[in-house]
This record gives sequence, C-alpha cells and structure tokens, in this order.
Amino acid sequence: MRQALQEAEQAAAAGEVPVGAVVMRTETGEIIVRAQNRMRRDGDATAHAEVLALREAARIAGDARLGEFTLVVTLEPCAMCAGAIVLARIGALAFGAWDEKAGMCGSVGDIVRHARLNHRPAVQGGVLESENRALLQQFFAERR
Repeated sequence: MRQALQEAEQAAAAGEVPVGAVVMRTETGEIIVRAQNRMRRDGDATAHAEVLALREAARIAGDARLGEFTLVVTLEPCAMCAGAIVLARIGALAFGAWDEKAGMCGSVGDIVRHARLNHRPAVQGGVLESENRALLQQFFAERR
C-alpha cells in the first residue's frame, strides 16, 4: 500500500485526484505495475489508476485474466473500476480509504462481491485508511 500511496502523492503533485495503484504477484509480492490517476493529463474519463494498472498488468502477463495477481489501490474503486476488476478476474483486491460517495466495493454498493457475477476476488478494505484519507482530504481542501 505504501507504494500505491507514493503513486497517489505523485498524482496530487500533477493536479490529479490522488489515487495510486500497484499490481503485484500474490505469491511473491513482486510489484509488476505502478499507476496513478491520469484523467486530467490524458483527457480520458477512464484513466483511473485501477484501469491503467489492470491494462498494463494484462499486457505484461500476456493474459487478460489476472487471477495470480493482487491489485492494491489507495481508494475504494468506483463502479467502472470494480467492473474492470471483476472482468480481469484479479485474484485479490486491497484498498485504503473507503469512498462513501462512489465506492462499489462495500460502501455504496458491492460489485466485486456480487453473488450473480462469475468472479469474486478476495477483498480487504481500510488498509492504511487514515493515511490514504488524509491525502485525499488535503488535496480537496486545497482546491476549495
């Protein structure tokens, strides 16, 4: 999570909402991808850290199915990202701050554990929650 938090800090420095993600091999902990929000820089509403990380992990793995990997992200994924996580069949998801406005991994809804979907990753929320939340709160306080 600390590596994802570093990515989030870099995103904030670039004027992006500070969300960072890493994809690691579940068995070894080796990080294969680092990503951060790039929506403003890329002019792309889908350029969330999670989506960018999953795309690059699939390219590196040579397979769109990522069951041997864990996605670590600083903020609870939104509906788009939660859907991408399910479609990528990621093995596990760990996230930092809960998102009471748009989180779809237990807050507003729970796409990643929906009983009717064909894949449900292991999920752990609230990892380094206070640090991740503080970065987001500081970012938005500076803009208001």
